[in-house]
Formats: sequence, structure tokens, C-alpha cells
Amino acid sequence: MTLSIYTVCSEFFLKDHINPLSCFYFYYSRRTHYSISFSQVTNSRTMPTFHSKTDPEILTQFEKDIKDVHLIYDYAAHDANGNPEKWKYEMWFAHPTLIVYAIHGGPMAGRLNYQRCSYQCIRPGELWQCNWLEETGTICSLVYDIPNKKISTLLGFSQGHWEHAKEAHGDKRNPADFERWRKLGKIGGPTDRYMLNEQADILEEFRGKGNLQPVDEDVETI
Repeated sequence: MTLSIYTVCSEFFLKDHINPLSCFYFYYSRRTHYSISFSQVTNSRTMPTFHSKTDPEILTQFEKDIKDVHLIYDYAAHDANGNPEKWKYEMWFAHPTLIVYAIHGGPMAGRLNYQRCSYQCIRPGELWQCNWLEETGTICSLVYDIPNKKISTLLGFSQGHWEHAKEAHGDKRNPADFERWRKLGKIGGPTDRYMLNEQADILEEFRGKGNLQPVDEDVETI
């Protein structure tokens, strides 16, 4: 028996008030002999409850290479007039799922933060990548070159974060700062970004929190 899309949709939509879009998919699944349920159509893909995840298989190497490593480094950047200047950053790989950092130089100076992150081991003992999403909507990817003492980063600044840099200053532990930063992530769309790639020289490398304040690994970050 040949079913028309009208017949299928009339039967299901009129009797059971099924979404017409679901009828459309159901009709074509019948024609091509695919088994597609209504739940698969309407809920085929949902956002995960986490933003990133570290592969458990690399955790042993993580413990050996960068667990608890604390870095202080300078970006060789430029000011608004194109003049060379140093942007000092401080990063602590505190947990397998969390970083703690502070920005001491450049337009983002005065920002104290911690973020949920994921790590990738590019080359054991030599190269690691750390990726995270900021509550401001900015996307960050950092590569730590251990033997050459270099940091390479790609920052996809959200429009709100880049245009309102001073409002992104503060300490996330302060609820007012945290809420203000979140609002910056609502400005602009997903393609309204400034892509900034920079490299930095590592000045200090040690283990431990240094002058940064620890946070619980399960702390809210977004």
C-alpha cells in the first residue's frame, strides 16, 4: 500500500495532535524503510551537560607532566597604537578538569578566574593542549610547549568580552563580578568574535598554587 504524506499526517496530526514536522519525517522513514521514532526526530541531539571532557586514558600522563604545574609567562603583544608591550599571565593547572588563572598585563589585566577545561596530550612530556569556554562566551585554546618553554594560544573573544574589556575585570569569586561577566556573553552572536592568536615566553615554572587562590574542583564556572 502506498501512503501519501497527506494520509500519514492527517491520521496522526488530526487524531493525536502530533507535530507536522514529525509526520514529515515519519512519512519518509516509511518510504525508505528506516525505523525512526518520534522521540528520535524531536530529540535526535541534545546539548551535553558539560562543555568539555578530558580523555581518562591520558590522566596518568597528566599527573606526570602538568598536574599542579604553575606558569607565569609574557605575551609579546602590541598596544592599541601598535607599539610592542608585554602581557603577563599566570596559569595553574590545578585539576584534570579545572584551571585557575590571573591576568596581570594587557587589556584584560585585573581578571582573576577559574574555568572548567579539557586537556589533550599531543606529545607526552613535551606538548599539551588545554581548552575551555569562558562565561563571557570567549573560547580559549592553549598549547604548552614544555621543552621550549613556550605558550601558544588562540582566543575567540566574544563581542561582549572584547568591546567591554574593563567590565570583564574582577574576581569570579565575587558574585557581582561573575554575574556581570555572564551578561557579556549575551552580547552579539556566535560569529561576532575577534580571533586573537599570540605566543608567550614562560618566565617561571613551579608546582603549587603560588599567589593564586584554590577552588573546589566541582565549583560552578559558567
